[in-house]
Amino acid sequence: MLKVGVFGAGHLGRIHLQQWLLIAEIEVVGFFDPFGDNAAKAEQMGVRRFLNREELIDACDAIDIASTTTTHYENAVLCLKKKKHVFVEKPLTNTLEEAKHLLQLIQEAGVKGQVGHVERFNPAFLSIQNRQLNPMFIECHRLAQFNPRGADVAVILDLMIHDIDIILSIVKSSVKKISASGVAIVSDTFDIANARLEFDNGCVANITASRISLKKMRKMRLFQPDAYIGIDFLEKKTEVCRLSTTAENDDWAIPVEMGNDKQKFIHFEAPKVDENNAIKMELELFRDAMLNDTETKVPFADGFNAMMIGYQILDEIKRNNPI
Repeated sequence: MLKVGVFGAGHLGRIHLQQWLLIAEIEVVGFFDPFGDNAAKAEQMGVRRFLNREELIDACDAIDIASTTTTHYENAVLCLKKKKHVFVEKPLTNTLEEAKHLLQLIQEAGVKGQVGHVERFNPAFLSIQNRQLNPMFIECHRLAQFNPRGADVAVILDLMIHDIDIILSIVKSSVKKISASGVAIVSDTFDIANARLEFDNGCVANITASRISLKKMRKMRLFQPDAYIGIDFLEKKTEVCRLSTTAENDDWAIPVEMGNDKQKFIHFEAPKVDENNAIKMELELFRDAMLNDTETKVPFADGFNAMMIGYQILDEIKRNNPI
């Protein structure tokens, strides 16, 4: 039985508490949150409130840090110095320097660390994990209505970082060039942004993120030599249009004349999307890594890499259009 504590009892922290209470082989020891309103809501779930962070750390095997981004680093340092396993919501920290230091500390502590890039566990994305992915062009749109809860950081680190992480997990190549633009409209940071990532292997990713949209959208489109793959993270749907040189006994295949008596066929597929609770799944996999001494699914290094690209995008936007 692993003993787990949660830092932060705001909106996301309470969701994490709810999920931990449902996960086998886990004892939820308590939570820490200095804000009375958050704490009162969490206490209604029957979870003990700790008034001292270190007291909670000492009572646990692992800490789930779901507090505000600006507190991630300080809280994680306290945990790692006491050699506790750490789950940290995205982004990993508030600055690259902080993230780099956490990479060093977790190696020294010899414990498990995972970053909460929850879209890795979205069922629409999971439905294509058994396919050969080799995209040469990627287009992403992640749009949301304004919510002041995430406005303490630019939209790049609030929303776009989800797609950056997914893209880096798919494209096994280094980013060689970044072009970006953005505008601050409602908050003091950039609320809408577009970035173009060019990779050494020739892949190009065009990413748009906005938190001032009238409608929600979370879509990614992958284009590769043999297929188009559309992923709708919001509706949890996936579609595949695949090219082949034969009909493959597919009555719905559409023939395409290529000239010179050559022909190809377009096949339409809708991969089965198994419903899941993505947050519960990521926490369960973190539990498994602790119990089985295996690597976490989204290690701190992945969180750092996504942040690094995010900050390069942010720097490029500031260079072109300072607030």
